[in-house]
Amino acid sequence: MTDLAPNDSNAPPYSVSELAFALKRTLEDRYGFVRLRGELSKVTHHSNGHVYLTIKDDKSAIDGVVWKGNVRGLGVRPEHGLEVIVTGKITTYPAGSRYQIIIDSMEAAGVGALLAQLERLKAKLAGEGLFAPERKRPLPSMPAVVGVITSPTGAVIRDILHRIRDRWPCQVLVWPVVVQGDAAAAQVSAAIRGFNAIQPGGPVPRPDILIVARGGGSVEDLWAFNDEALARTVAESAIPLISAVGHETDTTLIDFVSDRRAPTPTAAAEMATPVLAELRALISDFDRRLSRCGARVIEERRTRLTSAARGLPRPNDLLALAQQRFDIASGRLDAALHRNTTVHAQDLLKVTARLTPDVLTRQRQIKAERLSDLGRRLDLAARRAPDRVAQHARLPALWDRLEEAGKRRLERAKDQLANLDKLRISLNPRRPLDLGFALVRKADGTIIRSASALALGDQVALQFADGEREAMIGNEAPPSASTPPRSSPHRAKPASPSTQQGDLF
Repeated sequence: MTDLAPNDSNAPPYSVSELAFALKRTLEDRYGFVRLRGELSKVTHHSNGHVYLTIKDDKSAIDGVVWKGNVRGLGVRPEHGLEVIVTGKITTYPAGSRYQIIIDSMEAAGVGALLAQLERLKAKLAGEGLFAPERKRPLPSMPAVVGVITSPTGAVIRDILHRIRDRWPCQVLVWPVVVQGDAAAAQVSAAIRGFNAIQPGGPVPRPDILIVARGGGSVEDLWAFNDEALARTVAESAIPLISAVGHETDTTLIDFVSDRRAPTPTAAAEMATPVLAELRALISDFDRRLSRCGARVIEERRTRLTSAARGLPRPNDLLALAQQRFDIASGRLDAALHRNTTVHAQDLLKVTARLTPDVLTRQRQIKAERLSDLGRRLDLAARRAPDRVAQHARLPALWDRLEEAGKRRLERAKDQLANLDKLRISLNPRRPLDLGFALVRKADGTIIRSASALALGDQVALQFADGEREAMIGNEAPPSASTPPRSSPHRAKPASPSTQQGDLF
């Protein structure tokens, strides 16, 4: 594009687009990198991921935009009323003749702004119930595996390992992360999700409890643990978690959502593990108390048994009467068996006396008489058989007559059915439509049977065999002499005036 020339009547005019883009390039070249401090307002998080906002002070305001690729890299979350320092470049929006700043980075302006943002975030999460005491889980009393999320090079991990080794012999899994800077929150969140993703019984043991630990520092140093995404990850953890970030006076956002807060990393190790020596002493004390209680119970039962035995009779006295009754019964048993055998023998003799050959002979004679009577009946039936055969010989002729009558009746029924089908076809209301006629209805659905029922300009609906069309009644056109009458595809018969066909509908 030609450079801007002085005001001259011979200078060529610029288009609006040429001037707008020239200004855009000038601003971007002159203010390609600026740092701007102000208060955020009109913050809009668009559905496509971009953030549109306005940065203002007591006298002026400038629009700003954060493209979605830079939103995650911001130091703070853009919120209304937050005082920030942004870095970016000044550009224009040619379609609206507005200038704006494209923001690459953003940070809170001072500790007060950070604390104000933290308070707003705490109020938001508290309103969602993430700080509620009833959702916090109890810590396991004797964990077998402890997961520690901290820096592998600091003094914190050495203090935790030393304290756990002195108190409780368990396995410790360390997930190394950075605990300061922009990447700290994302790495700690990934470590918590990674420990929760370990399946029980796998090659890597699943921790029974987690410890997120870091040493003390300033508000800016501990700010990574005030991240909203990290707080939600801590709240969603299925494994109980202890927060041990900073010293006792330091407070971060994950302290409120974790299941337990420890004032120091060493205190977190003490909360997570019991003291083995104390447990052994407690078990020994329980064993001694159990032994004393058992001995006392046994002695008490022995004394009560001895006292109760003094009032019981001797075993011989209890069995003497039963032994006497047994001896008497056994002495009577032999005689009773002999008498029983004699009685049954007499009953058998009474029955066998009635079993004589005459009983079987009489039954055989009765069966023989019945067999002879059956033979006589069969002979009589054989003599009468020819008469019945003659009767059966006439059955085929009778069957032929019945079959012929059935055929004639079936033919008559077919003819009647054909006639009814023809009548059905002729009475079908859609048959005239298939022949080329149309059904005319008014707008209210009334069928038009006469031309006099329609007026000029009336809207009508014409129903054909394949659909409907809308029409309007116009002026009547007289029949033209040159227009030949429409020929019918079928052979027409001459009709007398008295038999002329009327309205089809």
